Amino acid sequence: MQFINYLGQDAYTNIAMDSWLLTHLKPTEPVFALWQNKRAVIVGRNQNTFAEVNQDYIDSHDVQVVRRVSGGGAVYHDEGNICFTFFVPVENSGTVNFKKFVQPMYEALHAVGINAEITGRNDLEVDGKKISGNAQRYAGGYLMHHGTLLWDTDVEAMIRSLNVSDEKFVSKAAKSVRARVGNIKDFAPNDLTLESFIDALKYYLTDQGKDGELVLSEDQLSSIKKLRDEQFATWDWNYGESPKFSFQNHAKYAGGVIDIQVNVENGKITDINFQGDFLGVRDWRDIQDQFLGVEFTPEAVMNVLEKNKEGQYFGTITNAELAEMFKGDLN
Repeated sequence: MQFINYLGQDAYTNIAMDSWLLTHLKPTEPVFALWQNKRAVIVGRNQNTFAEVNQDYIDSHDVQVVRRVSGGGAVYHDEGNICFTFFVPVENSGTVNFKKFVQPMYEALHAVGINAEITGRNDLEVDGKKISGNAQRYAGGYLMHHGTLLWDTDVEAMIRSLNVSDEKFVSKAAKSVRARVGNIKDFAPNDLTLESFIDALKYYLTDQGKDGELVLSEDQLSSIKKLRDEQFATWDWNYGESPKFSFQNHAKYAGGVIDIQVNVENGKITDINFQGDFLGVRDWRDIQDQFLGVEFTPEAVMNVLEKNKEGQYFGTITNAELAEMFKGDLN
């Protein structure tokens, strides 16, 4: 198979590249790519991003959040993680078999001395520990099969990024994940580094280097970068595409008890209610409409509150305390 070089470690660009290649490349034979992201959470096409990520950790640790076009669950990427993508001409999506497309990576792992096994529908394991997860998307006669290989991933960062915000549960969750998930480095020959592992996989998948690189044109690369900027790097795609959901939270402050109930659609507030024994000088319902249509983020809520801070709609409960309530976990 020929290989395609991706454009660095920006997750917005790489996920855009996956999508663009699926619908625009039109290869006559299978091609593949091996690539890496810097720290990122990649959310499945049908998932609620707000429910999948620990936004406080994401914001404070420069973790990118990107929605992909394939289904499945949210996954964490970092520089200890290797991503792979196959683009394969397929006449009928009904004939797609996950195991068939996991097979090339299974064989490549064995070729470099890693005794992997295919388990379940689409997983690779070594010694009973999961080292890879996979997803697929079919479009216009082509299948994109992509997945991850955990070489030396930071498990604690994975746990903290994927919506374990309560410090009490972090160590327990990390211990649980380590029991199920393995890093390939722990099972690899001693002389195998991350770089040599990637080179060895590429060597095997290109028929011992006989198949070369498929080089994209400048126009193709420009189209990918445009797709990155206009879709995959936008809040509307990564958060706004989340399914409709409801959110509620409760807090007790010096200024009183307050409950919030919020309905969210396309990532934006469609209805909101505040209840409690707070001593508002004016009725908060006077500004209710100002919350409607804004993004479901503490920052957007804070903007509304700050514009109306002179009204003391929530008594002595501060705007910062109110905005903080919009960071609560979603069930």
